[in-house]
Amino acid sequence: MVSLALRGKSMTFKGEDDYNTPKSAWECISLYLPKNKIIYEPFYSNGSSGRYLRELGCINVIHDNVDFFTNSYSYDVIVSNPPFSHKQRIFKELERLDKPFILLLPVSVITKQFYRYFSNKCGLIIPPNRIQFEKNNVPLSRCWFDCIFVCYKIDGVREREIIYIE
Repeated sequence: MVSLALRGKSMTFKGEDDYNTPKSAWECISLYLPKNKIIYEPFYSNGSSGRYLRELGCINVIHDNVDFFTNSYSYDVIVSNPPFSHKQRIFKELERLDKPFILLLPVSVITKQFYRYFSNKCGLIIPPNRIQFEKNNVPLSRCWFDCIFVCYKIDGVREREIIYIE
């Protein structure tokens, strides 16, 4: 994702974070999206993720350009592709919040120390293909790493379960 709002301002982090999630990524997990819950997509970027989630039938999606770490939204679940360069800080906040989530992340995240708290509590969804992100609203075809969906307290995804999408 491109930006994370901090102290009321949208800030761009590393250039590697300047990528957006294609609709096809959300489509492949459509069966697992909690469509009847209040979904918070906290990392705004260009706003496309919130729009895609609504197009896939998610009724109530909060997707505003505000600070994830200080917002006061009331929501049921987080669904997002967070800025990869801030994974550790985001996971600390997720541990504090203890809210259900679906996060699109590089597969390497499951080997990191900051993920250990969640390691036995999450299920993983493996997309059918490598996700090709978008930059400046242009689909790319050169992503060099694989991503997975890390799911915590999500209906239909058991702890420690690995689901392969065909």
